[in-house]
Amino acid sequence: MITAIIPVRKGSQRVKNKNKKKFANSSLLEIKIKQLLELQKRNKITEVIVSSDDQEMLDIAEKLGAITHKRSEYHASSEATNSEFFENLAKTVGKEHWIMYSPVTSPLISIETYNEILSNFKNNPKNIVTVSNVKHHLWKDGKPLNYDIRQSPNSQDLPDIYSINYAISIIRRSDMIEYKNVVLKFIDPYIISVFSFLSKFHHFFGEEKTIVGLNAFLNGIPVHF
Repeated sequence: MITAIIPVRKGSQRVKNKNKKKFANSSLLEIKIKQLLELQKRNKITEVIVSSDDQEMLDIAEKLGAITHKRSEYHASSEATNSEFFENLAKTVGKEHWIMYSPVTSPLISIETYNEILSNFKNNPKNIVTVSNVKHHLWKDGKPLNYDIRQSPNSQDLPDIYSINYAISIIRRSDMIEYKNVVLKFIDPYIISVFSFLSKFHHFFGEEKTIVGLNAFLNGIPVHF
């Protein structure tokens, strides 16, 4: 029913070779593949496919038991727009009617979170996207966006504004092709809890780095390694 796609490329723009770098005695790519293969064993998803232009990463995927897809040089480059990238994935990768877009840059999503989302999906199949609730006093072009400076509210009382974090996105293949995105005009947002995030972070890194992670999380900084 669901094709899980892990998109990775060798041309990382901000952190060189981040997908293959050592992370928690593994790598971002290996962690994500193992997570999704476990979900496949539990019959939550049908197939796990790594799409890349990097043969080394495709070899890692094949060794671990994932299906591989050699992405075209253009669609793995910065020349391709996000819209072109998403459309190409939906048209060329996998066979199932539903796609779970699964980038490696969210390694701390727990199996329990995956299980909850996929169980809800099984009972009511629909497009799902994970978000973070941005409770910050936001400004743009010298003006506040979400509050009145003369009546400044506590951060918890600010309006709900969601930031799409792309940790887990489930979308119909046909919709991904039509909209050239994993997000539609209307979404069913799933808010990632800070507490589930921290428990996983503490397991990997201990108390000191958990505090750093909490500070980053609460300040809207993606904790992606």
